[in-house]
This record gives sequence, structure tokens and C-alpha cells, in this order.
Amino acid sequence: MATMNVSLPAPMKDWVEEQLADGRFSNTSDYVRHLIRKDQERVAALSAVQAAVSDGIVSGEPQPFDFKAFKQRMRKTHGEA
Repeated sequence: MATMNVSLPAPMKDWVEEQLADGRFSNTSDYVRHLIRKDQERVAALSAVQAAVSDGIVSGEPQPFDFKAFKQRMRKTHGEA
């Protein structure tokens, strides 16, 4: 595993140490890896939303939505809730 040194202001260092106190993370590296994974998930989710918005924009004029027909299709496919 690669090593990286990070400098933090004292309040941020204190915050990280507080996060370790409850035992959820065994050390600072675990906490930082957790934060990076969460940020990666956030960026991926934002990218997916942006892609969906872009797809919607280029898909043309909006079409009316028939909610009753949608519910019937869902019930037929997935059964009664």
C-alpha cells in the first residue's frame, strides 16, 4: 500500500482523533480511506444524475405520463404491494 503524508490544522486533527475514539475506525488511515470511498461514491452518484439529466435533455419533447397505466404495469410485473 502506498503512503501519503497529510498536514492538517489542529482543529481538523482533533476532529479525526475524535472520530477514532468511538472505535469505529482503528486508526487515522482507516478513517481517511473511509472518507475517500464516500467521496468516490458521491462523485459517481453525481455523475450518474448528470448523465440522466443530459439523456433527458437530448431525448426530445416530454411525453405525458399515465400514472394509472404505470401502476398497472408495476402490479403486473411485481405483484400487489
